[in-house]
Amino acid sequence: MFKNSIKILLIIFMILFTSNASAKYDKLFYDFNIKSIDGEDIDLDKYKNNVVLLVNLASYCGFTKQYAGLQELWDKYKDKNFIVLGIPSNSFNQEKNSEKEIKEFCEVNFNISFPMTSIYDVKGNNAHEIYKWAKENHGKSAVPKWNFYKILINKEGKVEETYSSLTKPNSSKLLNKINTLIK
Repeated sequence: MFKNSIKILLIIFMILFTSNASAKYDKLFYDFNIKSIDGEDIDLDKYKNNVVLLVNLASYCGFTKQYAGLQELWDKYKDKNFIVLGIPSNSFNQEKNSEKEIKEFCEVNFNISFPMTSIYDVKGNNAHEIYKWAKENHGKSAVPKWNFYKILINKEGKVEETYSSLTKPNSSKLLNKINTLIK
């Protein structure tokens, strides 16, 4: 009787805490387009067979200093089939009002050269379709909880892992995963 009760509780626990992601992957990351910070279309297909670190950015955030670490990551791995893709977002009300202001801020303060996009929402009904796709296929853990949330896309164009804003770009767990994926 006791063993059956434990089994039932375990099953209920598993159902309650299982991600709602279907992971069908009708589309892959490389099937999307997005606007660059300069307003040009970026066909993400050009990043095919690369590992991509998707990061939602903000200029007025306590994590803004992570720009420097993201640039270091880009400099270290850009020739090894790795892309840092920055998505400026005001989803948490901490971003500048225009792409021009963001670009200038990033270039002047952090000498950013990794690809960046236009300003997009990253959560909720108005989220860019990439973020809706990530949530649909990887679950709630793919929804940014704050600025500088990181989604790692593998070479197959699927969400590999997500990392909180607290995870620095030079953290060993992120670097180890990148090194594994770029091989």
